[in-house]
Amino acid sequence: MQGFEVSLARRLNRFFERRGTFFDDRYHARVLRTPRETRNALRYVLGNYRQHAAERGERLARDWIDPFSSAYWFDGWRDPVRLTEPRQRELLAVRRPTASATVWLLTTGWRRWGPLAFDDMRR
Repeated sequence: MQGFEVSLARRLNRFFERRGTFFDDRYHARVLRTPRETRNALRYVLGNYRQHAAERGERLARDWIDPFSSAYWFDGWRDPVRLTEPRQRELLAVRRPTASATVWLLTTGWRRWGPLAFDDMRR
């Protein structure tokens, strides 16, 4: 991510004929070390929109999944993903946008704490 950010900033600076820092914030990596941390990170990433909607007072259906995330391809849901709308079926026809997990924490470890529910928000 840092390399991508640097490359993008250089290109944008060149395009806008400017110099200096382009992005205010820097990419921050945090190494996940335990199954619980990993599960919480998955819950955070896959439920991020739901959390922000709840903070705005918006209520989403219990089985709603963010169409702009990789949640449709995630295989750790407690309940099966329901494909009720045509656009949802179209999404699954698209090649999976994420790589398969290869490390124990993402393949097996996080599952010790149970599968995720669609409406399981971070605390």
